[in-house]
Amino acid sequence: MIGSKGSSKMYRKMLVLLDGSRLAEVVLPYAGELAVGLGVEVTLFHVCSVQECESVPVHRDYVERIAEVARHQWLGDDRMTSAEPGRRVGVRCRLAVGHPAEEILRYASDNDIDLIVMATHGRSGIRRWALGSVADKVLSASQVPVLLVRAQVAGEAGSAAAPLKTIVVPLDGSEVAELVLPHVEMLARQLGAGSVEVVLVAVCEPLPSPLSRTASSEAGADYRAVRSMEGSESYLSRVKEQLQAAGVRVWWRVLLGKAADEIVAYANSSPSNLLAMATHGSSGRSRWVYGSVAEKVLLGATTPVLLVRPGVGA
Repeated sequence: MIGSKGSSKMYRKMLVLLDGSRLAEVVLPYAGELAVGLGVEVTLFHVCSVQECESVPVHRDYVERIAEVARHQWLGDDRMTSAEPGRRVGVRCRLAVGHPAEEILRYASDNDIDLIVMATHGRSGIRRWALGSVADKVLSASQVPVLLVRAQVAGEAGSAAAPLKTIVVPLDGSEVAELVLPHVEMLARQLGAGSVEVVLVAVCEPLPSPLSRTASSEAGADYRAVRSMEGSESYLSRVKEQLQAAGVRVWWRVLLGKAADEIVAYANSSPSNLLAMATHGSSGRSRWVYGSVAEKVLLGATTPVLLVRPGVGA
């Protein structure tokens, strides 16, 4: 679990990925809302494949145009006019030529990026950067958290993003799941305890139904379910106390059902939610077999999802 003193690190640099499609631009309103709240420096990043190197000027014009639009929208925010100089959002653009995943990871590492933001779309993942190729490589190798923002309709690119009010954190009691806690603490504290709250969520899955159930077996199953919920409540209460000691506004909720289904339903209950969870990386496991749960959540969640893999420090 996190320590009571909290994390001293802050989000300072955000990398927003653009693949040249209208779809990817849907991430901009949400990235802007988050950037203004955090007061970070934003880099809009676009990668040209080697085959596209002859059209680099066209790609550069595209990124610079998007950056100009972002500056106009974000820096015109009322919060920016009253923000301290060190908390004002800076926007710049960068272009690279090569393999997208490699260039993204290299730039993030070389430039001390704290958060990578990319758009996803329905069940196909990231349009040109299809989930399972570029996105999968970034998620499996990134040394910083990755924020996935779902784009339902390409036309949403010009719409305003719902303000972030709640960070939903699913926990199953494992060390893997708890890896996200320092990042959640840091995000909540930097955004401001008065404007953002954290909700810790545990899911108690129903026990397998026996072929033949008697009154006594049903009573035993009910008893085990109650004990499981009591244990989850006790666990979440302890985590809540630690986050509160770090200055975070937090409460908890225990749900009953299938882990992925319950997490998705709860996270999708408000457009102002952000779902934050750990992934198992290449070898870690937890009670929820976190890779499987995370994959199902990614397919079903319409709210933005912050993913942290083992080894990513806060």
